[in-house]
Amino acid sequence: MPRFKGVLFDLDGTLVDTYELIYASMRQTMDRFLDWTPTAEQLMAGVGTPLEAQMLHFANGDQLKAEQMTAFYREHNHSVHDQLIRDFPGVMDMLQAFADAGIPLAVVTSKRHALAMRGCACFGIQRYLEFLIGPDDCPLHKPDPAPVKLACDRLGLDPADCLYVGDSPFDIMAGNAAGCATYAALWGMFSREELAACNPTFEGACAADLQRLVLQGE
Repeated sequence: MPRFKGVLFDLDGTLVDTYELIYASMRQTMDRFLDWTPTAEQLMAGVGTPLEAQMLHFANGDQLKAEQMTAFYREHNHSVHDQLIRDFPGVMDMLQAFADAGIPLAVVTSKRHALAMRGCACFGIQRYLEFLIGPDDCPLHKPDPAPVKLACDRLGLDPADCLYVGDSPFDIMAGNAAGCATYAALWGMFSREELAACNPTFEGACAADLQRLVLQGE
């Protein structure tokens, strides 16, 4: 028997490799709007939270500037999306194995719904999902547990019977607060130390590790 009745996933850095895509769009945006140069670590520190919040941070609270930065980022990101997005080894095999075991799957992401679905479609991920929840589908966003709780409700499952898988501290915080078991995807954008500080229930270095945990309890 599978260890969990449902599995929820973050998208960027968990099911799809978007590091280069996000970094390129971030760098272009900051070069256009800022008179200083953030480090790569500073650029990527907010990944996993809504883009608007990240831009408001870099705009020092200037709402109009943040809106301009957000629009510029999205234009650049859309233009290079399919060129720079990558898959992670073993993810599609893992999703197929979960589907074969009858485990319902869903995505809870901080990326807007339409673009998140575009990323899924690049690799056929959407055929394994019951649904996808983006920040435009829920008024509260990670690290708030609301979107994770909403996903559990839509699956008709108690959060305690679900696993939330993500690569950012915001994912782990949201999943823990929702009452789910959490899985730190160490193949993503954040370090093991950053994720361990948020007390995930489990961790793993690759999709095959996650597959074994869910299907075999290892």
